[in-house]
Amino acid sequence: MARLVILMLLCVLPALATARFLHHAKPFVVQGRIYCDTCRAGFETSATTYIPGARVRIECRDRKSLALTYSIEGVTDSTGTYKLTVADDHLDEACDAMLVSSPDPLCSEPNAGRDKSRVILTRSNGMTSDLRFANNMGFLKSEPMTECTQVLQMYKETEDED
Repeated sequence: MARLVILMLLCVLPALATARFLHHAKPFVVQGRIYCDTCRAGFETSATTYIPGARVRIECRDRKSLALTYSIEGVTDSTGTYKLTVADDHLDEACDAMLVSSPDPLCSEPNAGRDKSRVILTRSNGMTSDLRFANNMGFLKSEPMTECTQVLQMYKETEDED
């Protein structure tokens, strides 16, 4: 019986130690894009532009107390894309990417409903990649562009065909 216990300890303990090490081995990279809704449509269109220099934040909160446990900010590149590195696993936390600010004063109103994106930052869910994609988030242009009527008409025609 003692041999069986020792054998199990010799097999199980290294496996647990390895799993714990792999759990925190690599950081996550959260990627997404920030856009300007030039037509104030509430979604991305063919007239949408992407905002370089926009600020974005990732926040993680305890699911029960909602206490902030982690926060990091970053800035979009010339294509409106951000990539933020998150070092820890946030298993029991709710993590969101969210808009902070736009450098464009004519496109700086956060689009309600498209101003935040949930991101899963744990390795305990079967996902093997370290890359996590957040839904694109957007700001609204203060006044729609003149060609927006034609752009939105294209979407209406597509809906009518179904």
